[in-house]
Amino acid sequence: MTAFPARHALALGALLILNPAGLRNGNALTIYRIGGTEIPPPEIASEAGVEFIQLSWADADEEKFGSAFLVETDGPLQPQRLDPTENLTPLLRSRGAEIKSSNGYGWQDEPLLDLAFDGDYETAYTGLRSDFGLHCGTFTATRRCKTVWIQFRGFFPIRRLVLQPTPDHHVDRFMPNLQVGTNNAPVNRTPATLALDPLHGTRDGRLTWRGNRFVDFDVKIDIRENTTAVLDLELPDEPVSELVLAAGEGNWELAELEIYGDGFVSQAAYISNIIDLGARSSLGTLTWSGSVDEGAAVDLSVRTGDDEDPNFYWRLTFRGDEKSRFDASGNELTRSTYQRLEGGERLPITPDRENWGFWTTLLNFDAGRGDLVSDKPRQFVQIKADFSSTIGSAGSKLDFVEFEVSTPPVASQVLAEIEPTVSELGQVTSFTYKLLPEMQENDLGFDSIQIQTPVAPASVDEVRIGSEVLSPGEFSVTPWDGESFSVHIPRVDLQSSGELIEVVFKGEVFKVGTVFTGRVFDTTRPMEVRQRVTAGDADPLVEGNTLSVSPGMVGTRTIQALEVSAFTPNADGMNDLLKVEYDLVNLAGGVPVALEVFNLAGVRVADIAVDAGISGRFSATWDGRDDQARLLSPGLYLLKLEVEADEETDIEVAVLPIAY
Repeated sequence: MTAFPARHALALGALLILNPAGLRNGNALTIYRIGGTEIPPPEIASEAGVEFIQLSWADADEEKFGSAFLVETDGPLQPQRLDPTENLTPLLRSRGAEIKSSNGYGWQDEPLLDLAFDGDYETAYTGLRSDFGLHCGTFTATRRCKTVWIQFRGFFPIRRLVLQPTPDHHVDRFMPNLQVGTNNAPVNRTPATLALDPLHGTRDGRLTWRGNRFVDFDVKIDIRENTTAVLDLELPDEPVSELVLAAGEGNWELAELEIYGDGFVSQAAYISNIIDLGARSSLGTLTWSGSVDEGAAVDLSVRTGDDEDPNFYWRLTFRGDEKSRFDASGNELTRSTYQRLEGGERLPITPDRENWGFWTTLLNFDAGRGDLVSDKPRQFVQIKADFSSTIGSAGSKLDFVEFEVSTPPVASQVLAEIEPTVSELGQVTSFTYKLLPEMQENDLGFDSIQIQTPVAPASVDEVRIGSEVLSPGEFSVTPWDGESFSVHIPRVDLQSSGELIEVVFKGEVFKVGTVFTGRVFDTTRPMEVRQRVTAGDADPLVEGNTLSVSPGMVGTRTIQALEVSAFTPNADGMNDLLKVEYDLVNLAGGVPVALEVFNLAGVRVADIAVDAGISGRFSATWDGRDDQARLLSPGLYLLKLEVEADEETDIEVAVLPIAY
């Protein structure tokens, strides 16, 4: 059995000294940064063998699968902010907005409608009857309306509308009635999906009024018998993706429809170009810097792949419903050949799940860092940032995103699983960590295994490579650093590819679904990325294929242990500080924890400082002084540990003797 003597750490240090550079030919580490062009490269970029590559937010290019939707890319990446003094209508079409009118049967382009959006107050769209009118029931005396639909292609904080006739007709050509409706429908829907119905019920292609509500729209403004030429109208504090205006036909003019917003757009998104790393690479840590104010959020995610196109392209062969990923000549469809297909041939594009991974789950933005997760080394990386802002929020920004890779990788893939996959919470269990490396030519190989554990393992008992059990002198251990420990073994390279590696250690779990993530690395190349292992079938003789361990039976108690040391605060150097140890289990995140001292009359006399509670083993110390810094008298006291768990508050009490 091997515990954790200090000599192992010293041995590792000596190993690094013997190989101070530890670098292969070429770069040991490449750091990519998107954004942050105004700040210097990271300090490590000045080291030999480290390459730094600076990219810009403004580089996003649709031809490289990048996109910037309603974000500012000059400086920090952030949602667009609308200026309350800027009229948006001249910008609508350049931003992809749809502006259409209804003829009662559908939405269509009307050339004369552009007169209300051309910035010229001498030209006007009129309310005179035309083929574009809509029967609108009893809303107006004419029973016919001119109706305009605007789809903004985004969620905007629209606050004001200004409508007016040409300057020469402010007296006689104003709108006598007007209804304005808004909604927050999906930004990518088409006119064909907009419900219209002039009189009777709901049917695609028609519009109706029901009480105070449009079909698909909530009426925000309803003006009858208007005598005002210039209408300056306020809208409520709600995000708007579509706007509809309906006015009874008549001798009125609309010289310009002015639209004003105030605040950050409600939703914005950025997808980087696909970044080519040049070859298969070990993927390291992703870091970022930014800020999120109340009422706003930034959601970060990453995906990785093996080729430069993350999609599959499909065409209809016209042989029944047959579809194919190949053209008529038998060549696989590419983005360019797909775009050259006739419209009737093109079928929906689907993600390439053979060569690309899914977008990762959302990263914890407040943490500022996370793993660049992938099931194996990859050559291509893409990063996505989704922004959301509520009305009145101060918004959010992303200064930069940075990640590190090493090329070539340590191994083509390292499958890993743990046995057993069930353990009682807080109970010491013997685990076997199994790894199966798959090596290819040019893979660097590794000599160390890093295993993340919730607490320090009690011991590392055995290491096996294939059928061989290593002697204590053939492996060493770097002690737990608060997150993980490492085991150093004889070098694994192409010759040992496919040999099962097993590390037997004793440890504990404190919550459901504890994941023992792992990495492999080479101590002779300290600059390079530690490659993440992939949960999978490392040992066909073992069921589970996972790195997650769950409890056999989950009780209702959060506090699993509370222990106090002997305590004699008499300044003799022996037991002058009280040491309290406790175990908390099955907590998803930080919860309030209180540790208090009471006398036997039930009066609280002191608080002991503790951190917010998560699952794990914790300790605290106390010098025996009350809240007024007075040393307590000898006697019996009660120590109360209280945890406000998700479902209920858990309390544990221990007797605390104080003696001198």
